[in-house]
Amino acid sequence: MLNRPLAPALLVCALLVCASCLALAQEPAPKSSPAHPILATGSPAPDFSLPGIDGKTHTLAEYKDSPLLMVMFICNHCPTSQLYEGRIKKLVDDYRGKGVAFVAIEPNDPKAIQLSELGYTDVSDDMEGMKIRAEYRHFDFPYLYDGATQAAAQAYGAQATPHVFLFDRERKLRYEGRIDDSQRESLVKTQDARAAIDALLAGRPVAAAHTPSFGCSTKWKSKIDGQLAEMRKIEAEPVNVEMVSADELKKLRANPTNKVLLVSFWATWCGPCVTEFPDLETTFRMFRRRDFDMVTVSANYPDEKTGVLKVLNEQHASGRNLLFGSTETYALQAAFNPKWQSAVPYLMVIAPGGRVIFESQGEMNVLELRRAILANLENDTYVGHPGYWATK
Repeated sequence: MLNRPLAPALLVCALLVCASCLALAQEPAPKSSPAHPILATGSPAPDFSLPGIDGKTHTLAEYKDSPLLMVMFICNHCPTSQLYEGRIKKLVDDYRGKGVAFVAIEPNDPKAIQLSELGYTDVSDDMEGMKIRAEYRHFDFPYLYDGATQAAAQAYGAQATPHVFLFDRERKLRYEGRIDDSQRESLVKTQDARAAIDALLAGRPVAAAHTPSFGCSTKWKSKIDGQLAEMRKIEAEPVNVEMVSADELKKLRANPTNKVLLVSFWATWCGPCVTEFPDLETTFRMFRRRDFDMVTVSANYPDEKTGVLKVLNEQHASGRNLLFGSTETYALQAAFNPKWQSAVPYLMVIAPGGRVIFESQGEMNVLELRRAILANLENDTYVGHPGYWATK
């Protein structure tokens, strides 16, 4: 029976079902999520009362004297939002003197963001991360945090980052959607947000009141369980340690792989080493789905393996972990780098082929470390992104 051909009528039905499925798959995405509908054109601006990176609470009323108001939903972790930061700053600079007020709101709940979603960033979307990003990229506009309640994101219907909302003098919505039509600035053909601002300033109606926003979707509180599930998987990953020889350390330094490699030397008796271990593990988990790898090397003696493994298990260090394979610690250190002065913690980030990207002896600066890595990761998966981290 299983090998008999389908009857003609049954075959036709099957083909029709497949065609229907294909057509459904090709249908455009809905304008907005039913659970978080986008604010309708002509609606009044929803009020908000949100903390800013300046330590003050900001409300809609403080912008009442500006003829136009643009509310911009952006975030730290999204690579698309990052590549729009320069364009946003230029937008603010070009129109601030023409009566347009700008305010940026970070809509994401950081507890709903998985480490695997942080592969293109140095910080997450919490308030501290916002302050760091604003200083790093020289934001000159208010940056407010909505992640605690997401009340503003819900009221406006922010679908992605970036997503902008432009209000007229009466604070009625006249445009919402994208800033322009390409996340890659060199390919932009239509300046949608600028066109909307220009139209309102000239007293004309906005030609297109809605455009689709493009970027990372808003991380709603309903996704918090995803982060918890991810951590459970990470904590269940096996932890091992291998003995390493001088020759193997020389090979490690040469980095014959096609990945950016972080090598971290540490010891159980080194307080700063153990203190910075969580930041290193977080960095590894953020970037490991890209062309990146991390190896830890313990400078303990071989007979201290049990203690080394205990610390590694406490840190859930499931990457590649090495332990000096002999008591000739100075020779092993020199095998990796003759110029290393033997203190731990010590780390080096190495490009494929052996070029040193970043080096730190003593307590590290995790932000400098992550930015150095990001500036050297593959460019072909998201063209232009490494350049974001290479310049300020």
